[in-house]
Amino acid sequence: MPDQPKAPYRVCVVYQMDPRGLKVGGIETHVRTLLERHPPDVECMLVGVDAIGDLALGERYQIEVGARRVTFLPVLRYSDDMARLAARRLLQSLSLQFALGVLRHIWAIRRLIGDGPVSLELQRNEVAFLPALLRRPCVLIVHNEYKRDNKTDSLVSRYWRLYRAGEAFAARIAGRIICVNAAIKEQIARDFPQHAAKAELMTVSVNTDIFKPSPFDTSDGILRLVYAGRLEAQKDPGLMFRTVRRTADLLGGRVELHYIGTSDPAAYPEFAAIESLTVLHGFQRPDGVARILARCHAAVLTSNFEGLPVFLLETLASGRPMGAIRLPQFDAVIAPGVGGFLVERRASIEDTADAHARAFVDLWQAINHGRYVPEAIAQLARPYSVDAQLPRLFDIHRALQDARWRSRPAAPTAVPAPGE
Repeated sequence: MPDQPKAPYRVCVVYQMDPRGLKVGGIETHVRTLLERHPPDVECMLVGVDAIGDLALGERYQIEVGARRVTFLPVLRYSDDMARLAARRLLQSLSLQFALGVLRHIWAIRRLIGDGPVSLELQRNEVAFLPALLRRPCVLIVHNEYKRDNKTDSLVSRYWRLYRAGEAFAARIAGRIICVNAAIKEQIARDFPQHAAKAELMTVSVNTDIFKPSPFDTSDGILRLVYAGRLEAQKDPGLMFRTVRRTADLLGGRVELHYIGTSDPAAYPEFAAIESLTVLHGFQRPDGVARILARCHAAVLTSNFEGLPVFLLETLASGRPMGAIRLPQFDAVIAPGVGGFLVERRASIEDTADAHARAFVDLWQAINHGRYVPEAIAQLARPYSVDAQLPRLFDIHRALQDARWRSRPAAPTAVPAPGE
């Protein structure tokens, strides 16, 4: 069989995950989607971690991600169980250990990317030294709007000056900066005005081939709420569980919470009050998440801060409304009365949970009266589909490589993202 022609473009994603593993989250979904859906003229590689413990570090492997084969080079052994625990000390940090693994195996990475056209894609600031040392163009994806007072399990607030220095360095070396919501783009312009021209808005993407609208089933009279992702401080699980308990009180106990993820909800004392109402689904591939969403009626989000959760887009694409504590970036996505509702955070957690629960009761009544239409909800997610957004991202990579190796313009003309 003749050799396949070599792809003229190559993209090396650098992120602390194993696509074979069970780690879930918006960044993981983005990376898996990029590896699964890269175009024919692009070869994709991943520098990541070995979560299973069966690979030699610093060696390259061909693995399957979805139906595609990609080159995988692990630089750290770090299990999914270890990744679920928030680091309490800097040396326990996955980000730091991954950065050290990248340094340790930098010559293996250098051999992996070679001398020809290639660009790196970074999902975090901590490894921004890599494209600088290797002198290769890179795209920086900024997924979160970190502030010093954000409630989070990460070590960012304790090592704020170190984080800010890394953020500034990453902004300087990036060829393009992709911001997943408008607030992040505004923050880049405010904090690093000299690099503002490199920043553009592009949210995470949803696979609308998997997440599709379907009719509501309300026959048994039980409101089924759903949440997918990690349970950590920034998600405010305590508020989520209080909301579910209060909603159950208002609806005579006829409520279920379906949790998709690998965190332990029992780590939060508020969970005890709704344990009997909760269905734990554990880790699910995208098709499993889609099946659970189709069975449920609405999703719940209580985060203190976010980028733009891919779970929100998956919910809407599935024709299910979202009931969320308001964050500014949600305004452009959740059309009230069409795609769900947003509730302002109150002065106390009890008042916030009560307002959130009462909004879910109103939503449940509206669903039962046919005022929420799955197809109309799904239309809200169409501008954020993989087919609409991934081509833009790969165009950016192509342009950076053309500018370096083929003397073409450095970046494509920015296409306005949804909501701009």
